[in-house]
Amino acid sequence: MPRIIVFQHSEAGTPGRLGATLRDHGFKLDVLRADLSADQGGAGVPKDLDDVAGVVVLGGPQSVNDAHAWIDEECRFIREAHQAELPVVGICLGHQLIAKALGGEVTRMPKPECGFTRVHLTGPAQTEAMLGGIAWSSMQYQSHGDEVSTPPPGAVVLASNEACKVQAFRVGLRTLGFQYHFEADRPMISAICDRERTMLGEAGASPDEIAAQASEHYDRFATLANRLCVNLVTLAFACAHRLTA
Repeated sequence: MPRIIVFQHSEAGTPGRLGATLRDHGFKLDVLRADLSADQGGAGVPKDLDDVAGVVVLGGPQSVNDAHAWIDEECRFIREAHQAELPVVGICLGHQLIAKALGGEVTRMPKPECGFTRVHLTGPAQTEAMLGGIAWSSMQYQSHGDEVSTPPPGAVVLASNEACKVQAFRVGLRTLGFQYHFEADRPMISAICDRERTMLGEAGASPDEIAAQASEHYDRFATLANRLCVNLVTLAFACAHRLTA
């Protein structure tokens, strides 16, 4: 059975609602922790694309500019999947890994972006099928200190805001990166906040403040996030699976 390779990079950063949507549509998820050693329960990056129907690259506390062998290996796998025109979706760190793998640049932000911030779709995004039904301006959950400062060659920037100009992009047919955590439910937001207390302090925020933001914005955020997940699964993953089956 074809599988979706999911690269997870922390205990808090699970596939969340995107993983649930993929499973609901009949996909098998193969969740790998390439960032961990074998004695920590980690698994290496696959050597080839055999039986792979797509790739999801999740967030994490690491930087793509860290000197870890697994980062180079994930980038290699991302490039191969992209070149094979398989669906590849990255979130937060995953968004940045896709950018690095395909020739973009990731740099440190002057100040981290944490909590619910307003994100605007760009002009090209307003006719992007993957974003059908998504509000042109919405509050999205963020937790990052790095950003894609230069998108990959040929990429179309789909979303932006003042703090981070590349909030989402598409490159090629089915490769998409999202800086914001649309996969996150309320427990995941709390878990990320607990993990990233130092970065929250650098951003001038606190877990209590973000919990208050979630009380105000989460319901609308979840509605849009669920729609985005269905769009991605039915228009990218399912279509690619039918073409390659």
